[in-house]
Amino acid sequence: MNRIKNTLSENKKLLSIYFTAGYPKLDDTIEILQQLEKSGVDLIEIGLPFSDPLADGPTIQASSQESLENGMTTDLLFQQLKDVRNTVSIPLIIMGYFNPVLQFGVENFCKKCAEVGIDGLILPDLPLAEYEEHYAKIFKKYGLLNIFLITPQTSKERIRQIDTASKGFIYMVSSASVTGSSDGFGKEQENYFERIASLKLNNPLIVGFGIQDSKTFSQATLHTNGAIIGSAFIKMLSEKGFAGISSFIKSIR
Repeated sequence: MNRIKNTLSENKKLLSIYFTAGYPKLDDTIEILQQLEKSGVDLIEIGLPFSDPLADGPTIQASSQESLENGMTTDLLFQQLKDVRNTVSIPLIIMGYFNPVLQFGVENFCKKCAEVGIDGLILPDLPLAEYEEHYAKIFKKYGLLNIFLITPQTSKERIRQIDTASKGFIYMVSSASVTGSSDGFGKEQENYFERIASLKLNNPLIVGFGIQDSKTFSQATLHTNGAIIGSAFIKMLSEKGFAGISSFIKSIR
């Protein structure tokens, strides 16, 4: 069974961490993955840097730009990950934009993901209809789960469509803004979490955008299955490096 599905079946609130591959330094990717698993993280999203990351806030944009300047490429990321399953056993997801995947070749990209042990992809700018028509069979061939995003503005009909097309979890964007832009969740967002949970979808819900500490993690997971931290983790990495990973994760839950 896919590692994501195994982890989703566990009876606990899941913590997923996003970081940008090749940041702060080009060769940090594997060390960060290993430290995160040792610290008790449940899933990891490896950010594939892109020159025009529209959904990302300034922190992730800056890390993406620095990673590219460090020399990170899609080919290099796969080279770095070729032996990752010798030391890391938790689910790994590549998150990025569709353009680099298209340039690499969708089937070739998926094949490489399967070879190194990637479990799923999050491609926010890949439309559901295009995925289903052109790429779903390729993803299935290589055992990859495609994770779709919903926002507070996503219609109930669209959410049902995404739920039907999904085989892992639904990435529940906490607001319509970019990543790293929230200082906490207000009543409107809490109502949104509760509203989506009440739909009783087939797939678990994991919240992203705006989670940065134990308070926001607790708020985000009250009605959902887990939460994703990105910008706050990258800020910590830039300030403290590897040495801060364990204490940061412990501070969340």
